[in-house]
This record gives sequence, C-alpha cells and structure tokens, in this order.
Amino acid sequence: MSTTQPAATTHTSADAQTGAEQPPVTVLGLGRMGQALAAALLGAGHPLTVWNRSPEKAAALVTQGATLATSARTAVGASKLVIVCVTEYDAVRGLLDPLTDALRGRVLINLTSGSSAQARETASWAAEHGFDYLDGAIMAIPPVVGTPDAFLLYGGERPVYEAVEPTVRAFAPAGTTYLGADHGLSSLYDVALLGVMWGALNSFLHGAALLGAAKVEAAEFAPFANQWLGSVTGFITAYAAQIDAGEFGAHDAMIDTHLTTMEHLIHESEASGVSAELPRFVKALTDRAVAAGQGASSYAAMIDQFRGTGTTAGATGR
Repeated sequence: MSTTQPAATTHTSADAQTGAEQPPVTVLGLGRMGQALAAALLGAGHPLTVWNRSPEKAAALVTQGATLATSARTAVGASKLVIVCVTEYDAVRGLLDPLTDALRGRVLINLTSGSSAQARETASWAAEHGFDYLDGAIMAIPPVVGTPDAFLLYGGERPVYEAVEPTVRAFAPAGTTYLGADHGLSSLYDVALLGVMWGALNSFLHGAALLGAAKVEAAEFAPFANQWLGSVTGFITAYAAQIDAGEFGAHDAMIDTHLTTMEHLIHESEASGVSAELPRFVKALTDRAVAAGQGASSYAAMIDQFRGTGTTAGATGR
C-alpha cells in the first residue's frame, strides 16, 4: 500500500439530510465513547441499532429511540453501515471474526484506538472477506462528540469515505477529515496528537508545581500558560516549514540559546523542591544536538533527535 497520500480533505459544513432520508446505522460497543457516538447519530435523525455485551448500557439510547439488537449478528444485519468502538483491536476481531459473512457488502468503520499496523492489518482482513473498511481516530472526549469542538480523522479508500461522510459528520459537524487511502494514518495522527497533548499538559503541570512553590495558584498561572501556548502555535507552523525543507536557519533563537535557558529551569526546579526530571530530559536531548554540531541551528533541527539520526545536513544553521 502506498504511503504517499493526497492532501487531507476537511469538511466543515454541518448540513445534514433530514428525517426519513437518513440511512440506518449500527453501533457495536457502548462504552462511554460508543454511547456518545450513538447519541450523536440519534440526534442527527438516523435509525439506529445498537449492541453491547452488557445490554443495560443501551437503556438510555433505547429511551431515545435506538433499537437494541439481541446479538451482534442481528445488529450487523440491520444496517449497511456498521461502526465499532471497543477497547482494542483484538476485541474488534474477537467480536467480528465470526461475523465476516454478515459483514460482506457492508461498510465497517472502526473507531477503536490502536496502532497503524493494526489498522492496516484490519483493512486487509476486511478486503479478504468482501466488505469495505475505514479506520478512524476520535480527537475528542465523549461529552464533546457531536459538537463543533470535536474532530475525527479517517483513513481508507476515498469512495468509501465519501459515501459515509454525510453520516459521520454527526460526530464532528465542524471537523471531519479524510487523510487518504492509507488506513494507518488515522492511528498515526492519533498518537502523534496525543503526544502533543501530553507534552503540553506535563509542561503545564511542571510549571504549576514550580509556581505553586511560590504560593501561586494553578488557576492564576493557567491564563498565562494558555496565552503562551497560543504563541507556540506560531513556532510550530514555522518549524514545520523548516523540517519539510530541511533548512534550519535560526530566525528566532539558536539551540545554544535554548540550552542556556533550560539550565535556568532546572536550577529553579531544584531550588524549589520541584522535580527536574522533565527539563533534564529535554536538556539531555538538546545536549546531544549541540554535540552533533547543531548548536547554531533553529530549534526545529531537534527533529533529528526524534528521528534517531542525531545529525543533520546544515547543522550550523544553513
């Protein structure tokens, strides 16, 4: 399968079909996220069939108009579009391996979290058994599903995506994005974006601990952190262009300058009795970049520490 993909396509229109025109959908798995997905489909007017190993989790949805199937096979047979959201890919296969005959000719959308390799393997399994497959990533917590703040990412064959796009827009009316034919891209984006989240949250928590040692409450610090994160988005955009071009001129600050400031953060942390483990880790990566001759480069050149190459052409900031 080619890893070269067309540009991502994002649909931001919230236009929906009305009432009886809405196609029926089946949702398998009614954990907190599965329930949120099902509720969004009901809210958009889709006839909905649901199934869960613990049927009591369907009670609220049935009250809202969903049909609770007596078996997963019955649920699959109720709709041409089947959406599964369970704990892991092994659970997906454990549930659906006995139902491949019932899935034949249908579309399966898997919104279960997993790896890109699992997504591609599942796509091959679906093709082998004669049904269409999309792999998706939900970039939202359950209460946000169905609101303009949610966005979902999909990988798979474009005609399959385009056929179901009006339906899945119910989950993210302002952010439904097609990434390309590679089924694994949604999982890759998912973990990459989660890494950005954890990096930002861990840094905020470290900063809150540091200021907390000076009796500054986290709520007082938070607006400044949010304002600064807004500025950091500008760095991300600029550094992305440098990474793609392989040009690391230090237009804002050299890695050497960042390194000096990191020493201040470590010192303040230790002096305040706050763990310096996180900034020390960041400094260790930066030390390696400087040792590789990248001290005069833009911070974007640190990409090599994550690629595992440790060096880059133009390390002196060409």
